[in-house]
Order: sequence, then C-alpha cells, then structure tokens
Amino acid sequence: MARRPYSDTRLVQYLEKRILEMRPVTQNEIAIRTGFTNPNMLAMIKSGATKLPLDRAPALAQALEADEAYVLRLALEQAVGDTAAKAIIDILGSPISQNERGWISEIREASGHVDPRLTSRARAALRGIFGK
Repeated sequence: MARRPYSDTRLVQYLEKRILEMRPVTQNEIAIRTGFTNPNMLAMIKSGATKLPLDRAPALAQALEADEAYVLRLALEQAVGDTAAKAIIDILGSPISQNERGWISEIREASGHVDPRLTSRARAALRGIFGK
C-alpha cells in the first residue's frame, strides 16, 4: 500500500484519538457538522490522504468539541510543515482559545489593566487552582 502524504502528522493522530473519544457520535456526523459536502473528506484527512484546509480548522474544532487554536496549529503544520509552522507561530504568537482569552481578560481586569509579571507566588497560586 502506498504511503499517504499526511499520515504521520500530529493532526491525523489527534483526529484518530478524538473521534474515538466522541463515540457514540459518528465520523459521518462530525464531517457534516464541519460542513464538508462530501462526508468522505474527513475520512481522507484522518487517513492522511489529504490535508485539512486551513479555513475548515475552526469548524472541525467545534465539531470535535476541541480547542480551535490547537486544531489550527495542527492544520498549519500540515499545510506548511513543522519548521515553517514554528516560524509563523514564533513571529505571530501562539493562537489562543476562547477560554484562554477569558482568563487573560480576567487577569487584566483583576490587575487594573497593568502588565503583571508572572511571579513564582502567582504561578503557585494558578497551579493550585488546577491541583498541580
């Protein structure tokens, strides 16, 4: 069997895992929720036969109940390769999720809109919230 060009990407690995986790929702239902006119498109992406179009990353993330920023990063790696994706993220910054925007907004509000440094005490308090 011929090797598929995107089969070794992190997006393919993530899709395999996330689709299993979403059961009983079917792969076909996820494809429809993503807006693919051909439900086989998701199967082709999952198998590594084709890459995820960047403009479909947000819809796929929503269909997977996943972090849009993370799925976009994985799709970007597929589209331009790991090295170029890293360069883009290094220059433009890592995309953040809607939930992360909420945290940042709250930090800004709580700090009086100053730019607080992340101290070891603040880091410990934040990790305490998550039981780390």
